[in-house]
Amino acid sequence: MQFNKFIWETHGIHAGTENDHVSHGIDELEAIVEKAIEAKNPSITFVIHSPRLTKYRYIAEKDTNIRFIRGNESYLNYPKRISKLREKYGQEIDIKYGVELEWMGSDLGLQWNRSKLFQADEADFVIGSVHFAPEGLPYDGSKEEALELVEMRGGLEAYWNGYLNEMMEMIEYSGDMIQIIGHIDLPKLNVDVPEAILNFETSTHPLANKFRTVLEIISDRNLALDVNMAGKVKGVGVYPTLNILKRAKALNIPVALGTDTHKIEHYGLNYEDSLKYIYEAGYKDYVSFSKLIPEKRTIFDNHSLKVDYTVLNKGIEILNQRSTIKEERKQIPEFSFGGDFRNFLDVYPNSIGMGNFNAIRIRKGDQSVTVSNEIPVTDTEKITGLYSEHLDNPGTISAIFNTLASEGINVEKARLKSNNDGTAVAFLDIEDKLHHIDDAIEYIKNTDQDTFKNLTFGDSFKMPDYDAGKIYLLEVDGVELKLAVTKKVILTKHINAPGILLILLSALASKNINIIDMQLAKRNKTGYSALAVDGDESVICKILENLGEKYIEANLINLNSK
Repeated sequence: MQFNKFIWETHGIHAGTENDHVSHGIDELEAIVEKAIEAKNPSITFVIHSPRLTKYRYIAEKDTNIRFIRGNESYLNYPKRISKLREKYGQEIDIKYGVELEWMGSDLGLQWNRSKLFQADEADFVIGSVHFAPEGLPYDGSKEEALELVEMRGGLEAYWNGYLNEMMEMIEYSGDMIQIIGHIDLPKLNVDVPEAILNFETSTHPLANKFRTVLEIISDRNLALDVNMAGKVKGVGVYPTLNILKRAKALNIPVALGTDTHKIEHYGLNYEDSLKYIYEAGYKDYVSFSKLIPEKRTIFDNHSLKVDYTVLNKGIEILNQRSTIKEERKQIPEFSFGGDFRNFLDVYPNSIGMGNFNAIRIRKGDQSVTVSNEIPVTDTEKITGLYSEHLDNPGTISAIFNTLASEGINVEKARLKSNNDGTAVAFLDIEDKLHHIDDAIEYIKNTDQDTFKNLTFGDSFKMPDYDAGKIYLLEVDGVELKLAVTKKVILTKHINAPGILLILLSALASKNINIIDMQLAKRNKTGYSALAVDGDESVICKILENLGEKYIEANLINLNSK
């Protein structure tokens, strides 16, 4: 059995925290990205700790006399620095980043943490970790601090009992803020593990029951469990132990992998070992995250499986980004699998089959998307409509729709395709019942004669074939929309009437946003559009927020997953 040599990390490398004062993850981000690119890895994941309240400091931090270690300046700058890295290296590698949220209680600490998450702009995930006891002493600091806390609490079992209480409190009060539970058995770093926890599966001890309850709460909240290789490097074994991991598998808790390393020379350490470890517990896949959305990853070095998971992740990302409500994004969707993707029916027991239809349908509420990597079949029948061959410039399609709308002509179905040579073609499926199309064509030719090489209305046009090697959006809510997925895709549902889509196209043209590919479709009185676009994300989002009530839905799907 061949395992991957790479893992899509979640609890990845702590780095780039600038003037940290205690040498915590201060390596340069650029150097690590370049090392990852050199290793031909498809992704690199950075993690930054949220700043802590003054009370919670390690000995080394207290010795510096500086209150806010990993403090405001470096934390606030982090999203901006990640954004610059993505601009510089985004064509070569997928750069992810997350926050390790320091649990400090449900009073001031909870409000503090909420404020810090608002500052973590565009984080891909949040790990909830208990590092400090309410007494102000760390679980992962020095042995002296740990033993001091054992004495304060009256013994080893009381020490662990307090830790489990804090873990349960963290999940209860911040379960809506986090996606992953960090290193669940962290205290074993400095103290022994009580017999009741070592044998928690069978023990009748209250401490064993509490540990079982913690895992059940994690399962009920649909959170992932951090499988963290840092414990192995520190000589106490992987967090968590194998029996904990097997229990998590029985509870259908997904796992997220990470090395939790703090030095550039440790980057990539134990990647394959982590996959072997979760396989021993019964796992055949794990999750990574992109914009808080879980992505499935295979542990095996099998190309077809990697491709299948990539298609699945794209579909999940598209569907989740149709929702603007964070809680809805976290809900696990339903799945239907057909054709070559039917092997997922065993991975997702509640899924249903779609026969030989080689696609994945992801459903949530009244929304669904269907995706595939199979080249869509082009309609063989000839269409009646308008054919355009033109310069591939922003605003060109808007000019066509503008003129057609002025003549009361509605475009029911359409496809735009860039030729990637400065030109593009468009096919607009329209009926010329009022015989106004000739006037529209003449007007377009006279006003934009340098833009259009060919503009013809007829009944013998055939849609162009699709390019190979892409992932395709096939349907939205069961309505056929065949579009090759690119990094930025606009999806809309709108009233199907002349001039409605023109609002969007005109707005995009006014901001110099180019449309690379386009598909239109309809269901009864509702129109659907899928537009692959190229332009500034913030500008596009502002446009979509102001399209008016005729737009039932208008979302920018900004795809990061691979």
